Amino acid sequence: MSLSTSAYTDDLRLAHMIADSVDAKTMSYFSSMDFEVETKPDLTPVTEADRQAEELIRGQLGRARGRDAILGEEFGSTGSGPRQWIIDPIDGTKNFIRGVPAWATLIALVDDGEPVIGLVSAPALGRRWWAAKDGGAYTGKSLASAKRLQVSKVSRLEDAFFSYSSLAGWRKLGRSQNFLELTETVWRTRAFGDFWSYCMVAEGQVDMAAEPELNLHDMAALVPIIREAGGIFTSLDGEPGCTGSNGLATNGLLHDAALGALAADRPAPF
Repeated sequence: MSLSTSAYTDDLRLAHMIADSVDAKTMSYFSSMDFEVETKPDLTPVTEADRQAEELIRGQLGRARGRDAILGEEFGSTGSGPRQWIIDPIDGTKNFIRGVPAWATLIALVDDGEPVIGLVSAPALGRRWWAAKDGGAYTGKSLASAKRLQVSKVSRLEDAFFSYSSLAGWRKLGRSQNFLELTETVWRTRAFGDFWSYCMVAEGQVDMAAEPELNLHDMAALVPIIREAGGIFTSLDGEPGCTGSNGLATNGLLHDAALGALAADRPAPF
C-alpha cells in the first residue's frame, strides 16, 4: 500500500536507514551470544551490543542531522535545540542476553517537545513498526513493503485484551490492588512486555498495555505509533505522551475506563 506523506518523511527514511545498520550489528551479537553483561547503577543489565548500537546511531545522526540534539539510554544527552533524537539501542536487554528474540531498537524524534517520529525495529522477530506525525502508522520489513496499523474497536474492559511487562513496580506505585482487580476484570491478559505490548495495541491485537515504571527512551518511539494508529498514550495519571514516569496505551475507546481502573489504591481501612 502507498504510504502517507508527512512533514517528517525524510527523518523517517533516515531512521529506517539507521535501523538497517543497527539491526545488522545487534543481530551479529545476538546470533553469536559472544558478549559480556554488566550491571548498571540502577541494577539493570547492559552489554557491549547496547553501547555499540547507540554509538552507531549517534554517529549516523551526527553526520546526517548534526544540528539536532540526541538523548540515548547509554550515553545520555548531547547537543541542544528544539529537535531531539531519543534512542533506546536495545529495549528488552534481559531478553537479549537470554536468547529470547523479543527485543528491539527504538528510535524517536521529538520536535519542540512532541514525539513526531517513532521506529521500533525487532530484527530477531523479523518485524518493524513505525510512524510519522500525520503520516499514519505502519508495520513491515521496509517502507516499500508495509501494512497500515489500526487499533481495535473494543469498547468494554470486560472484552479487552490487556498486556503488561510484569507485576513488579505496581506495589511500589501504590496501585497493585487495582492492577490485580483489572487483570480479573478484562477478557484476557498476557505479559508480552516492553515495546511489543504497545506495538500490539497499535496493530489491534491487544486493546491496552501499561507499565508502572518507564523512562523517556522507553516510550518516545511508541507514542507516535500508538497515536497514528488511532490510539491514546498517556501516563497512568493521564499526562499526554511520554511526559510521565509510567505509561498506558489503549485503543482510545478504553482509555478513560483504564485510567480509572489503574488509579491509586484506596487506603486500607483501620
